[in-house]
Parts: sequence; structure tokens; C-alpha cells
Amino acid sequence: MTEASDTRTPDSRPTGGLSAQYQPGEVEQRRYEHWVSSGYFKADPASDKPPFSIVIPPPNVTGSLHIGHALDHTVQDALSRLKRMQGFEVLWLPGMDHAGIATQNVVERQLAAQQLSRHDLGREKFVEKVWEWKAESGGAILGQMRRLGDSVDWSRERFTMDEGLSRAVQTIFKRLYEDDLIYRANRIINWCPRCLTALSDIEVEHSDDDGELVSIRYGDGDNAIVVATTRAETMLGDTAVAVHPDDERYKHLIGTEVELPLTGRRIPIVADEHVDPSFGTGAVKVTPAHDPNDFEIGQRHNLPSLTIMNERAVVTVPGPFEGLDRYEARPAVVDALREQGRIVAEKRPYVHSVGHCSRCKTTVEPRLSLQWFVSTGPLAKAAGDAVRDGRVTIEPAELSKRYFAWVDNMHDWCISRQLWWGHRIPIWYGPAGEVVCVGPDEEPPTGEGWHQDEDVLDTWFSSGLWPFSTMGWPEQTAELAKFYPTSVLVTGYDILFFWVARMMMFGLYAMDGEAPFKVVNLHGMVRDGLGKKMSKSFGNVVDPLDWIERYGADATRFTLARGANPGSDVPISEEWCQGSRNFCNKLWNATRFALMNGATVEGDLPAPSELSSVDKWILSRLQHVVGEVDELFATYEYAKVCDTLYHFAWDDVCDWYLELSKPVLSSDGPGAAQSRRVLGHVLDQLLRLLHPVIPFVTEELWTVLTGAETIVRASWPTVDKALIDDAAEEELAALQKVVTEVRRFRADQGLRPGQRVSAALTGLGNVGIDTHEPLIRSLARLDAPGAEFTATATLAVTGGITVDLDTRGTIDVAAERARLDKDKAAAEKELAQCRGKLGNESFVSKAPEQVVAKIKDRLATAEADLTRIAAALEALPTA
Repeated sequence: MTEASDTRTPDSRPTGGLSAQYQPGEVEQRRYEHWVSSGYFKADPASDKPPFSIVIPPPNVTGSLHIGHALDHTVQDALSRLKRMQGFEVLWLPGMDHAGIATQNVVERQLAAQQLSRHDLGREKFVEKVWEWKAESGGAILGQMRRLGDSVDWSRERFTMDEGLSRAVQTIFKRLYEDDLIYRANRIINWCPRCLTALSDIEVEHSDDDGELVSIRYGDGDNAIVVATTRAETMLGDTAVAVHPDDERYKHLIGTEVELPLTGRRIPIVADEHVDPSFGTGAVKVTPAHDPNDFEIGQRHNLPSLTIMNERAVVTVPGPFEGLDRYEARPAVVDALREQGRIVAEKRPYVHSVGHCSRCKTTVEPRLSLQWFVSTGPLAKAAGDAVRDGRVTIEPAELSKRYFAWVDNMHDWCISRQLWWGHRIPIWYGPAGEVVCVGPDEEPPTGEGWHQDEDVLDTWFSSGLWPFSTMGWPEQTAELAKFYPTSVLVTGYDILFFWVARMMMFGLYAMDGEAPFKVVNLHGMVRDGLGKKMSKSFGNVVDPLDWIERYGADATRFTLARGANPGSDVPISEEWCQGSRNFCNKLWNATRFALMNGATVEGDLPAPSELSSVDKWILSRLQHVVGEVDELFATYEYAKVCDTLYHFAWDDVCDWYLELSKPVLSSDGPGAAQSRRVLGHVLDQLLRLLHPVIPFVTEELWTVLTGAETIVRASWPTVDKALIDDAAEEELAALQKVVTEVRRFRADQGLRPGQRVSAALTGLGNVGIDTHEPLIRSLARLDAPGAEFTATATLAVTGGITVDLDTRGTIDVAAERARLDKDKAAAEKELAQCRGKLGNESFVSKAPEQVVAKIKDRLATAEADLTRIAAALEALPTA
């Protein structure tokens, strides 16, 4: 049976096996496993295609897919799928970070449940226990990435503690050490008394907490000086008081000594320009072993550094406070000072910034400690220069300022951690004080008294090597030759400092000045629909797996991508996810309709001369959309990509083209075969355009529509300028304007959607749409005027088109009068504005001719509108 003679009812026509409704659960796993088993995501370094590679921020082995991951992976996957379709050889490499502190905490909690500690097992057995946990329970997020649809090359999965990456870590440590860019020193570092390890600045989360500000008088009489502190217990370690050298209040005290209360020690009063004389009393206590700023003052003035707390933040100073936890010591010290009459003022609550361990949330303690550091000066300068000279582009450009603020002011990086899980520092110490750094191909020194450093490296040290270590560095592999530097890094602006800067420093250093990526594409944080930060305490946290389960991965992805504007935070809500699911259903229904009506992708498109204006219009619109989407993807405007495709699919294709084509598609008349071919082509191209963001539903629909194996390897649509038809677009825009105005009028009057109204249409020929009158009447539910037709309402549409309607018995007269009065007021306002401008001689003489001509046209239109509205009001029934 041919298409033209198919007389089956719509419900019995072929749909290629598509069910009546889209069920994501029946499609997603099946399609994903087919993609992976077929090798569609595997990267071939021997390919002659141009390369496109993308760095996945390796999730923690302890982690699960949260909404930030889902956004990050959606955007990266969209770019990867786009580039495959555009003919690139794509490498998107998956893997996990060993997450030193987080993972060690997980396993230590398990041991604690058995009344054991890691020390009961010993280092070797404990590390074995962590590897067992990793094999059994770690990496759940990798399976969740599959649920989301990540098109990663699973054959290349890496782990920051695997053999190859461990070799890379040891190699770069030795190179940095030999270049004097790694050193060991006593410095003030962030210390977590719970995790018992040093933390880098980026592992400390700051929040405004309630505390107390206590003002204490040191000394007596004319030599007394008052200092204020939020940590009174640290006064036990004071070794000076500092004032500004130009502060007239204290010049007579500079160089003298004052007695430190409770200790009997005398400490100097020193002058230092770091002190702000306008803050507080203008005098500060100096505790070099327990404050980073005080440490710097101590270095400048050669002050001793007295450590008053152990690694668990317990006071070690002999006397009444010895053995007290810092929070016990604080009020005890204040009480003792109060008894001596040394407390001048107390302010509670006093809100101030407090640092917390990002893993366990314990308040961080600044602590003088012997640690390993990276000397970041030359590395950070190189990272800044790479952006300044254009080798690396940050998108959006305005976020470059944040990047420079970080790399231009970077402190040396504390890389040692007092943990057992991680890359152990490859330094050996000898019995006579020898220090030897051991590379990956070297044997460590042996013999009595030799031992390896007990510390491990900061997790960010190994993840900073990710763009090249995962490709086999330090070996010069085919993967590095093909895919390094990577094409784009997609990540949230919140880890611009954590990860991006470290990858830049290491990549430029290890790879002979080649930055690890060409573009850094930054997005914002995911927030709720009201723009509020997601927090468990707010009760607004979204679990993406829950949305995937209920609405499907495509709906979840589309919701996230549709909110992703460059550098801006991403608002989402469940209502929007429901709307995204409805959009997927709309595509499903449109494709089923097309299949039932014989849409085809077989053969060439008909020549434009064989097409109706409706077919020419949709093909022309398609070309514009392809061009817009290409431009928007090129500038990482994911939200605008989604919005453009949403409105083209929903508005142009479904609401207009399918409706306009129904009479042709359901007939055997002229143009039916051509429209079926056009419809097939439009859906084919639309599904390709949507595939990067919503891969599952597009794969299911496209393979049924085309009969091809997979959309993953389909070619990306390109603009065919020969199909751009301005005349057809103008013609259809005029048709849409008429239908839209009538529909708006009907809605204003509360007419039922199916209720028909008699109408006379005049002036359609003015804009060349008189041949479409039957379509207009069909879409707007308008009957031809009969013998008793009486116009009771008039709509004037741009272009001199008038729609006279007989609304007797159907119209709400009061509502129509209100509508016309509103239109009249708007027309009168427009008329007054135009007359005002044209009556201004200065404006008319200086403004360009085309501007003056446009205002004259607006004036004429306003006058015509007022005449039309007056006639319509006159024609309304009086009752």
C-alpha cells in the first residue's frame, strides 16, 4: 500500500514500534549499554580526525552523584556528543580521585564501629583495608554517571592511585624538588585537630560564626596597653605586642617590655606596619606559633615561636590550663584574667570569620609545623601569563579577574598530609641527616637508619596532573600526542582556585609550556528555583538520581542545561523538570504523528520549486536554528542552545508546522509526498540538534525514524543557505499574526477552544496570504460569514488585514469593551509620543532620516489604530 493510498486510521498506522507514551526506564539502560558495548565512545589516537578532548573533574571515590556533578557532566557530555557528530575524534576520559582525607575517614569510622583504630592495624594493614573498601564500595558514582548518560571512554578509566598515575606523581615531585620548587620548612599551616593533618588553604571553608571579643590589659599604669582577641587561650603563647610605628599613642612604648598576664613573662612592644591603627585599640597581641599574620611579624622581628597546643588542640603549657581542650581553656583563661582585673571589655556574640575543615567541619587551628611546600611563585606566574597572552581563554571573560586574583597572590602550597592513605612523599632520611628524593625508576636507599617520610601528598597534588598523567605521562604516548592539550575544561567557578590553577601550574611545568587546556569554561552553582543556595538545612537539596528515576535522565539534563548561562548560577526546580519531561513527550508524540502520516527520510529533498510555502518556511526556519545553535555552542551558551531548540521544536514544528501540514498529510492531493519528505527531514535534523543534551529519547526516535544504527555517529546538521527563504518566512509570519490575534481575542473573551465564530477576512492579499484563508479559518476556528452576518467586533492586524467577527451570543461585551479601551489608551500614548518627537525641531533636524521616517510610520499606524478601535467600540452591542 502506498503512502498516498494509506486509508488506515491514525491509531492503526505504523509508528515503528514506538509505544503510545515515552517511558524513560524502558529506554535508557538498554540504549546506554548498546552504546558502550558497540564502542561508540572509544577514542582512537591513530585517527586522522581532528582531536577534541575534555578533562572530567575526577569525582571522589567516596562520592555519589550530586546536583553539581549532574550539571557538570551534562555540559561536558553535550560538548563531547556534539564534537563526535561534527567529525572530531573525541576523548572524554573517566576516573576517580582517591580523596585522601575523605576516604581515610570512611574506613576509620568502619574500624571505630569495631572498637579499633588505624594504629591497631598498622600502616600497611590499614592501607590494605582502604584498597578493600575501594574495591567493594568505592566508586558508586561511576555507575551513576552511566545513569546520566555520560559518553566517556570506559576503556580508559583511571584512578589517582593506580600504577601509572603514581609514577607520574613520583616523577613530577622529583623534578620539582631538584628545581628547588619543593622544600620542607616550619611554617604556619591550617591544622585539623580531628583529622590530625595539615590542610591547604583551599581545604578550609570559612563561615561567619558567633564568638566573643575580649579586650585584655597587659601591664599597668602608664605602660599598660590593651589588646583584643577572639581566642583568649592563645595569649599563653604571646611573644610580643605590636603597634603601628606612626601611632602617636604608643610611640613612647615601642622598644619597651610589658608583663604578659598569667605567665610572669615579659614581652617586647614592637613597631610593625602590618598593624591597622584604626582597628580596635591599634595594638595587637603577637602569637607567632598560632596565627599566620603573627608568624610573619615574628619573622620580621626575630621573635620566638611558642607552641602552646598539641595536635589535638589541647593546651600543653605547664600550669593551671595544661590538659584543657582549646574550648575549655578559653573561658578558663578569661575567668583567670577577670579575677586579676585584666578584662577591659567583652563583646558577645561577636560574629567573625572562622575556618573549618572541609571534610569533617572541625574548626581549623593555625599551627606552626614542619611540612612540605611547593614554591608557587614561578609556577603561578606562568599560570597567569598563559591566560594573559591568550594561550588559554577563560569563558566568560569577566571571571578572569577571579583567576588572576588567585594566581597573582598565591601563597606557597602546603602539600604534606599526616595521613596513611595517599601518595607517600618519596623522600628518604638517612642516619646522618641525609635527605634523598627517589624517582620512579630508582631504588630507595637501604641500610640501618634509613626511613621514608611518613606523610602523604595532598590529594590536589595528584589531581593537578590529571590532564596529562591520565594519558600516560611521563611516557610520550600516542594519546598525549593526539589529545594534549585538552580542548576545554568545564567546571564550576567555585573550584577555579582548587583545581584549575593547580592543573595550569603543573601542566605548563611538565609539558614544556603547553597549558593543559585551551579554554576554561566556567559555570555557576546550582540553586533552587528562587535562586537560593541548596542546603540540607533549607530542605531544598535536589537528588539528581531521584529526578532521573521519576522524570528520566533527559528531562534532568535538559533542566540543568537550560539554566546554564556562562559564569552564572543555575536555578532549577522540580516544576521545570516536569516541563522538560513534557518536552520529551512532545517530541515523542510529534515523531509518532509523523510516522503515522508517512514522514520519510528516503531520497533527496524536493526542489524548492516543488514545495509549498509552508514547507519552504519550516526548512528556512531550520537553517536559521542550525546557525544559531552552532554560534551558541561555540560561546558555551548552553541555556540559549536549549531555549532556541525548545521553541523551534515546540512552537515552530509542533504548534505550527504540524498543524499547518495536517490537511496536506492526510490527503492524497498534490504536495503530500513532498511534505512527508520535508517533515521527515525536519525531524531528522531536529533530533540531531537535540541529541547532545537529551541523548536517550533522541536516539530512540531517530533510529526508528531513519532506520539507521545510532544517532551518536550521525553527522551534525549544517546550514544550507539555498533553503533560506525570506519571502516564505514573511508570508508565514503574517499568517501566524492573524491566527495569533484571533486566538488572543478568543481567549480574552473566554470562548471555548472548539467554539466556532463567523468572521469576514479582508486584506489577506495585501501580504500575500489570501491562498491560506482555509488554513487560517481552520486554525482560528472561524466560519465563513452567512447571510445574517453582523460584525460586532473588529481586529486589525498589521499589514492592513481586518478580521470582522460576529460575536453575538458568544462574546462577553464588557470584557471586549475593556480590551478595546486598553488598546485605545495604548494607541493614544503612542500617538502622543510620536507627535512630541516630530514636533521637536531639534530632534527632527539632527536625527537620521530613517529614524524620522520610522516615527512617521508609527504615527500613521497609531492614527489608523484609533480609527479602527473607535469603529469597533461603536459596533459593540449596548447591552
